[in-house]
Amino acid sequence: MFSQKIVDNLNKSSWIRAMFEEGEKLRKLHGPDKVFDFSIGNPEIEPLQAVEDVLKKLVQEDNPAKHRYMSNAGYDDVREKVAAHLSKEHGVPVQPQNIVMTCGAAAGLNVVLKALLNPGEEVIVFSPFFVEYLTYIDNHGGKPVTVPTVPSVFEPDPEVLKNYISSKTKAVIINSPNNPTGVIYSEQALKGIAAALEAKEKEYGTAIFVISDEPYTKVVYDNAVVPSVLNIFKNSIIVNSFSKSLALPGERIGYIAANTSIKDVDVLSSGLVYCNRTLGYVNAPALFQKVIAETLEESIDAEWYKIRRDMLYNHLVSLGFTCLKPQGAFYLFPKALIEDDVEFVKRAVKYNLLLVPGKGFGCPGYFRLAYCMSLKTIEGSLPAFEALAKELR
Repeated sequence: MFSQKIVDNLNKSSWIRAMFEEGEKLRKLHGPDKVFDFSIGNPEIEPLQAVEDVLKKLVQEDNPAKHRYMSNAGYDDVREKVAAHLSKEHGVPVQPQNIVMTCGAAAGLNVVLKALLNPGEEVIVFSPFFVEYLTYIDNHGGKPVTVPTVPSVFEPDPEVLKNYISSKTKAVIINSPNNPTGVIYSEQALKGIAAALEAKEKEYGTAIFVISDEPYTKVVYDNAVVPSVLNIFKNSIIVNSFSKSLALPGERIGYIAANTSIKDVDVLSSGLVYCNRTLGYVNAPALFQKVIAETLEESIDAEWYKIRRDMLYNHLVSLGFTCLKPQGAFYLFPKALIEDDVEFVKRAVKYNLLLVPGKGFGCPGYFRLAYCMSLKTIEGSLPAFEALAKELR
């Protein structure tokens, strides 16, 4: 009666959403203050006052056209400002005609994959990875190929990568700072990946695109630096959103930026615009295009997240958890205290702890916590983690 593919996928639905729904049940049963939901990256931090001020100004302006359609690629003046901002930030020229405003990074990734993929072509993802990548690739007839990272540091190994590249490889997705580990891929690792891709492109006579999913590039700690993919990869495409950098996840606003070094980049850009329309997004939200155009230099204070990172990380390590300290984003990815991470997450529910098993990120044996909530919630969770650790030690 319904799409069999969708019905089948319902049984494999996201662990993140599954645990979030479990949290809703527990909150009704025990009260919100007794439930410690680390399942979903939904920032509780409020947008900057500068963002609120620009929004208020735009709403009050006497401009009858502010809610109307525009080009499917977005407002020209907004694209110009985004291009200028990226050119300054990356130190390489980015052209407005190669910018497409999107309904967040999720829409942007789907648009890019739709524009690139022919049926059966392969897209490499590095585990652990954001779980929805597999679905996005499948949406557009692609085949995901999972490449493990080095377990001790969760960074890609270019030599390992070479073994997974085939004549059907069309793209590689990079996510740094990474969800779920918080790792920032080093310039050395990225240059190694670039060399591996270039060698394979010559071997197979193909072009392999690097899709850089970058919603966390403004959430970094301890003076860490996120290397520029536009400087490292010729065939690079940035997909970004303002969900995290400006704390606007519900507004669904982001962009795609294609590297001007891509051969026939104008054809690609036209394809991106076409897919933005035909996938049903039509255009990015009009009002928030204007908002972000006036706040491109703004960003949330990463110290807000760092305080939470340190409190939770230090407590878990003191309890015997093994965990790499995040360099960015707002996730911890500790090793579970038992081999079965799914069972570990189920045991945690007994203490009203909502966690996500590493299996959902292509990395069994670990679990993810999103620490983008109030300090009060994190402080309240500490005894629960202690009780869980005591039970399983």
